[in-house]
Amino acid sequence: MEDQVLYLVLAGLFGLFMAWGIGANDVANAMATSIGSGALTIRQAILVAAIFEFSGAVLAGGEVTSTIRRGIIDSSYVVEDPELLIFGMLAALLAAAVWLLIASQRGWPVSTTHSIVGAIVGFGAVALGTQSIDWGQVGTIIASWVISPLTAGLIAYGIYNSIHWLILVRPDPLERARRYAPLYIFVTVTMIALITMLKGLTHVGLTLTTLESYAIAIGIGAIVALGGRWFVARIHIDEKADREFHFATVERVFAILMVITACSMAFAHGSNDVANAIGPVAAVISVARSGLVEQSSAVPIWVLFLGGLGIVLGLGTFGRHVIATVGARITALTPTRGFSAELAAAFTIVFASGTGMPVSTTHTLVGAVLGVGMARGITAINLGVVGRIFISWIITIPAGAVLSIFFFYLLRSFFGGAG
Repeated sequence: MEDQVLYLVLAGLFGLFMAWGIGANDVANAMATSIGSGALTIRQAILVAAIFEFSGAVLAGGEVTSTIRRGIIDSSYVVEDPELLIFGMLAALLAAAVWLLIASQRGWPVSTTHSIVGAIVGFGAVALGTQSIDWGQVGTIIASWVISPLTAGLIAYGIYNSIHWLILVRPDPLERARRYAPLYIFVTVTMIALITMLKGLTHVGLTLTTLESYAIAIGIGAIVALGGRWFVARIHIDEKADREFHFATVERVFAILMVITACSMAFAHGSNDVANAIGPVAAVISVARSGLVEQSSAVPIWVLFLGGLGIVLGLGTFGRHVIATVGARITALTPTRGFSAELAAAFTIVFASGTGMPVSTTHTLVGAVLGVGMARGITAINLGVVGRIFISWIITIPAGAVLSIFFFYLLRSFFGGAG
């Protein structure tokens, strides 16, 4: 295929840009509760992300990925003209990455999945016709704007109230925290292990039955809970801090829990969402090398490394804007509140994986933070910030589509109107 090398170079560059956007927006989102609650500093969060996001992306990010993400367009429409798919995937990557750059700069936590879906819809509509798009699939994604945050918000509301009732309002909150913390750790790690096994590990040729996945997840949860119990037992009472804030030592217990959830969520996120960057890259590489359009494409290991590297760079260089929004501007977070939000997000993602309900990691976590805020009353929430976030969600798919159309025509004219 003519221009094969240039296609591969552009796919690598645009894929790195897209992965950078995921790090700046989505990973920042996942780390925001830990940073906003004071459980981790920004440097510690970047270190956690560097290790666990990168590991998740490379170890469980997928050896095989769908050629066209989420089945949004019918691949039969590009079989006769495979270069159209190359232009479309390159345009989609660049469009989604530019939108993530714009959103991240403004501190808007948007869905990277919706960004790439919107971009693919835009390319499909102008290059192949609207009949090539699975509008039912697009509709389920739009429905997730309501389903994801509402489900996570209700669960977070319940979890925070359980901590309040079991621990915070009791005469011996620290002893109660030591008693129940291992249980919360067990539930959290089990949920996040399930996310990884249900959504991530099928890509690396490790196919587990549902029963096996649950058994392994429960085993991992039990081991980490025992380790957490050991750490929690060694927390000493800070009498001065407790005089200033009655629950200071209890919050330190939950800060340990948040470090565990941050590591776990980072690995699960890396294994799942890196596909938003590497899926289109793998499609371009496959078509450029073979000249054929296939339903799935093998992912070279260097592409997984590229995705992992881009994610870490994005968080380190630009993540602070979204972290500030989710971690501090929606509602004031403490370790107990941040932990409730992260556990609720994990619950929602596991539930979605099992039922096929379309969810966005971003929408789920923002909904969970809102739920925690609601547990303290509507006045605890900054409604202006929430309004701006909701508007950014609504315009993500159209923005991705418009940018993709622009870049598609630009690329096609640059390559001499091929296709």
